[in-house]
Amino acid sequence: MRQLSSILILPALIVLLSGCNSLRTDKSQYAGIDLMMARADYPSAIAQLEAAKEKSYSYKDRLIYYLDMGMLYHWNGEYKKSNAQLELAERAIEANFTKSLSLSASTLILNDNAQAYAGEDYEDIYLNVFKALNYLELGQNDEAFVEVRRINNKLLQLESKYDKVAEKLSEAEEAHETFTPGKNYFQESALARYLSLLLYRNEGKWDDVRIDLEKISKAWKLQPGIYNFKEPDFTPSTERISPPTARLNVIAFSGLAPDKKAGTFYIYTEENLILLAGSQEDYLGKQNLSGLTVIPWPGITPGYNFKFQLPSMQKRPSEVARIEVAVNGAGTNTLQRLESLENVAVETFSIQKPLIYMKTLTRAVVKGLAAQTATEHVTNNMNDGWAIITRLATTLAVQSTENADLRVSRFFPADASISELHLKEGVYDLSINYYSASGNLIHTDKRTGFSVEAGKLNVVESSYLN
Repeated sequence: MRQLSSILILPALIVLLSGCNSLRTDKSQYAGIDLMMARADYPSAIAQLEAAKEKSYSYKDRLIYYLDMGMLYHWNGEYKKSNAQLELAERAIEANFTKSLSLSASTLILNDNAQAYAGEDYEDIYLNVFKALNYLELGQNDEAFVEVRRINNKLLQLESKYDKVAEKLSEAEEAHETFTPGKNYFQESALARYLSLLLYRNEGKWDDVRIDLEKISKAWKLQPGIYNFKEPDFTPSTERISPPTARLNVIAFSGLAPDKKAGTFYIYTEENLILLAGSQEDYLGKQNLSGLTVIPWPGITPGYNFKFQLPSMQKRPSEVARIEVAVNGAGTNTLQRLESLENVAVETFSIQKPLIYMKTLTRAVVKGLAAQTATEHVTNNMNDGWAIITRLATTLAVQSTENADLRVSRFFPADASISELHLKEGVYDLSINYYSASGNLIHTDKRTGFSVEAGKLNVVESSYLN
């Protein structure tokens, strides 16, 4: 009985000490929802997530609910409801990040899933883009301006944000390495600057339009990893035209932003060293020629083996290769790609990736060593059979607390494309057509009776999220 009690109690204590009963990311609420998005059946998607609110979005995951619902309401044309949810999301991001920063050192050995989700940086940035678009649809241009300015402020703070996190983590008692964030390469958003340009131009502020165009060009020059496609021709946007000719600006979104996937890593210990295998990515600049990451770890002894998981951003494939807008009586224009939100998602995640990497590694080693030490103490007087079972149970218990944090919002788009047409004032029927790489028409978004006026901001937003 004493042996059986030891076998049962030790793993139970490990799970209890992990800090949370829910250590896996639950995505069951999204079952079948990608098909709804491809069909633009947003009411069904909204109803499904509302029904899952209490079960799938606990307090620590409530931010994801705000982001999910804010984006779904946007796609469904419920702009006031969208802004209400995105406003809650923005507040939750700030509050959760502030709390996590203050507790960084003390929560080093807690699984990230056990803590309140503080959002990805691309979510924090692009929620303001969609709040701005909501305000444009509501005819509130001044409020849209406020949202665009918030984006620029967030981009300015992006790198220093993680310097503070790294400093706090490095102060933790368990830290064996200095925590260092990745380099920030996202400093200008062409999409945010384009919205700013449209708003300034509508007010006749041409010097501000010029500045925004310079910032957009800067995005291509300084961020080639993000803007790895041709810069759009903005000539139509800078032409000064007089009434009765009017401008029609089309913004089309396609695909869906990346999801998070788990990768499994393996730790092997040598004298004062940890050898890490499982990835070709060199997160810490310590990878040797054999593909192993070698990390000095004073005091550790040879012969220990642990396993843990890390999240990575994985792009989701899209069927869309080309988008055109057809206007009755005015021909057809091909849209130009303006922003890869999926590239931004991957790039900004790489800033905090080294921190996640070292934090997870440290936690796995500390918990693994503690568990193995405890197991050795418990199994000293056991026969070989019970000792093996106890060690196996303990290992499985520790590994069950080391699941990657895969939380991320689901409904931001992957790409944004634009086109500008100069038309006579009037009412038009529009068709925004989405084509596959093989040239097949896969979706048409029809807008009938769209009024285009000179001296007014005429923006049509379209989407095909597949």
